[in-house]
Amino acid sequence: MDSPQQRQAYAGRIVLLGFGCIGQGVLPLLLRHIALRPTQLVILAADAEGSEQAVQAGIPHRVAALTASNYRRLLAPLLDPGDFLLNLSVDVSSVALLELCRERGALYLDACIEPWAGGYVDRHLPAAQRSNYALREAALALRRSDEPGPTAVLNHGANPGLVSHLVKMALLELAAGNGLAQPAPTSRRQWAQLARRLGVRVIHIAERDWQVDQQRKVPDEFVNTWSVPGFVSEALQPAELGWGSHERHFPADGHRHHYGSRAAIYLERPGAATRVRSWTPLAGPQHAFLITHGESISIADYLTLGAGDAPEYRPSVLYAYRPCDDTVLSLDELAGRNWQLQPRRRLLRDGLVSGVDELGVLLMGHAGGAYWYGSRLSVEQARALCPANSPTSLQVTVAVAAGVVWAMRNPQRGVVEPDELPFTEILDFCRPYLGEVVGVYSDWTPLQDRCRLFDEDLDADDPWQFKNFRVV
Repeated sequence: MDSPQQRQAYAGRIVLLGFGCIGQGVLPLLLRHIALRPTQLVILAADAEGSEQAVQAGIPHRVAALTASNYRRLLAPLLDPGDFLLNLSVDVSSVALLELCRERGALYLDACIEPWAGGYVDRHLPAAQRSNYALREAALALRRSDEPGPTAVLNHGANPGLVSHLVKMALLELAAGNGLAQPAPTSRRQWAQLARRLGVRVIHIAERDWQVDQQRKVPDEFVNTWSVPGFVSEALQPAELGWGSHERHFPADGHRHHYGSRAAIYLERPGAATRVRSWTPLAGPQHAFLITHGESISIADYLTLGAGDAPEYRPSVLYAYRPCDDTVLSLDELAGRNWQLQPRRRLLRDGLVSGVDELGVLLMGHAGGAYWYGSRLSVEQARALCPANSPTSLQVTVAVAAGVVWAMRNPQRGVVEPDELPFTEILDFCRPYLGEVVGVYSDWTPLQDRCRLFDEDLDADDPWQFKNFRVV
C-alpha cells in the first residue's frame, strides 16, 4: 500500500522486544511510516521465530529470554535518552520495563500490561493480585505530576488501545443521531458527561472472528489467529469488567477492589469459563467469552463522574470475545484438560483462506437501543494492505504503529493510557488499514427472544443489568 501519510522523522534507536505475530506484523508498518535505517532497529526475542524476516530487512535479531534477574543487563546498553522500547513480548514485567525506561530517558509503548512469567496463574497469589486491575494500578503508580518524564504509552494495541478511540467516535455518532451535534469534548469530564447525557449504560468491546484456516484444528492442539501464549494467559486470568453505576445485582462470585479507581470488579473464575450475551452486526446475538482486558477498566474509569464504589455515573464495560471456531474448540479442549495447555500450538495466519475480524464497540441503553461502531477487516484486505499480517494482527499492529508515531511527536508526556490520546489523530492514522468502518443500530437486548426453558433469575425491568448478559 502506498500511504499518503508523511513519514515520521526519528534519529534514535528502536528496541523491538518480542517478535511473534504482532512484532512481525508491526515491523513493515514502522518501516513504512517512520524514516528509519535498519541499523536503527534491534529485535530482542525469546526465540528465533521470525528471524528470517529480520535478516531480509537487515535488522539485527538477538535471541534472549528476559527475566527479573537479567533484563537490566540486557536492555540498559541498548537504551539511551530518546531511544524507544517497543514492548510486544509476553512474560516480561511491563512495570519493570517502565521503570528502566524512565531511568534511561527512553520512550516506551506496550499493547498489554504484563507480569513476569507465571504471574497470571500463580496460585500463591490471590485473584485480585493476578487481575488487570492490579497491573494497571501498579503501572499508573509510576506517574509523576511534577516531572512527567519520557512518554510511556500503556495498552495501545487494538484492544486495549484502538477501541478507546472507537468509543469516542461512537459517542459523537450517537450525539449527532440524537440531534446533539457538538464539538468533540476536550476533557475527561466532558466525555463522561456526554455519555451520561446520551444514556449509555453498558459498553461491550464486541468482537467476532470469522476466519477459517485451510488446516483445521486437531486434538491436543491450541490454535488462534493471534499469539497463543498471549491469549491463553489472559483467558486464564480472573474475568473482569468495569462496574456501572446502574448495576443493582452484585455477582455472588464477584469482588471489589479497595484501592485505586474502584472502577472495576473481578469474578472468581477465569474468563475462558465465563460467557456473556452480546451482539455484532454480522453475527447478530451471540455468546462470547468475558475475557479480562485493560480497556474494560480504563474506559469505565475514564467515563466516571464521581468516585468510589458508588459514583454519580459510570457505564459497565466488558470485552465480549467470540474467537474463530477452531479457537473455541481449542478453549473447550483446554477446559477439559483442567486448563493445562495443549502440547501443540499453532498461529493461524499464512494458511487462512477466508473470513473477517469484526471488532467494534457496542454502546447500549441509550435512546437508540444499541449501537455498534467498528472495523470489519477481511483476510484478503489485510494481506493487500500490509505483509506479515492477518485481519486480527493488523487491527493491533496499526494501532501500535499509531501510538509509536504519536509518542515520537510527544516525547515528554509521561505515563499515558489510550483514553488520554487524541482520538482523531490516532483514528486518522489507523483508518486506511481497518477495512470497512461502520456504525450499525440495533434493537437487540440480552432479554430479546429469551426462551425461558429454565427458571432463570433475570431482571425483566432493566435489560441492561449484568445479570441479564451473563450466561449461567
